[in-house]
Amino acid sequence: MVVNRENVAVNGSNRLTHQEIADTLRERIRAGELKAGDRLPTQAELAEEFGVERGAVRQALRALQDDGLLSNVSKGSPPRIAEQAPLAPEEPQPTMVGLGPRLAEAFSAPRVRVDAVCLTAETLMLAISEPLRQIHEGRIRPEELDVRILLPSRDINLAFPVPVDGRGDDDPVHERWLAMRNAQGQVLRYNLQSLRSTHDIDVRVTFRALPFTPPVKLYLLNGTEALIGYYMITRREEPTDTGTLEMYDTLGSKSLLFSFERNRGQQDAAFVEQSQKWFDALWETITTDLTLS
Repeated sequence: MVVNRENVAVNGSNRLTHQEIADTLRERIRAGELKAGDRLPTQAELAEEFGVERGAVRQALRALQDDGLLSNVSKGSPPRIAEQAPLAPEEPQPTMVGLGPRLAEAFSAPRVRVDAVCLTAETLMLAISEPLRQIHEGRIRPEELDVRILLPSRDINLAFPVPVDGRGDDDPVHERWLAMRNAQGQVLRYNLQSLRSTHDIDVRVTFRALPFTPPVKLYLLNGTEALIGYYMITRREEPTDTGTLEMYDTLGSKSLLFSFERNRGQQDAAFVEQSQKWFDALWETITTDLTLS
């Protein structure tokens, strides 16, 4: 295995400590550069890479062994990266319960990227209040924030919400959805962009229009987590000034949200990767500019 030279001490001295060597190797394991079953370089090779004596390397390897990250640690051959037990998946939660805390955790990173596919921005608009509150309290402090949102185009015939008795020339259900889409998106954008002036955070919020009705809502957080929930269709009534509006609509905020994390085994990692590729492909190809008006 080829290991890049990182012969620079982070403690200001000319040589790394055994703890700094362990931290560097631990980060390589966490990032996937070293995978379960991979054999480490020899102690001599590691000592040359880090510019230290073999004693410091042996101490670093013992620390990683104590953490359960290495197996077959012996004098005879280089150790291997231990097989890691997959993290237990979280129980699915209603969207309004599960999304806020996950967003707050994502916002604790220096550079935050949130990609979303949804019918309206209502759930995201409400859930974003949790990381915003933590930012205003000084508990988290991202440097950059990039939010990309895909919403249905105003020009398509939505699969839902739709009137129970079918569409006509005048579709009050579509007009209601369009007003909600625009208002919620504008509030979301305003709340995020206000962080520029209040906390000097570099913020970008961009919308694009989908040529179809998304059957699910999808949130991608920092490229490491995917949260997905199904839109459940129900028949409901809504009072209006002219009577009662009957429609087939969704229970978006109550949809169960399923979480997939890149570090939770191969299946989760593949789902996150493919979901991100799907979003990026939509963003760059068949979607169009969206104006919230």
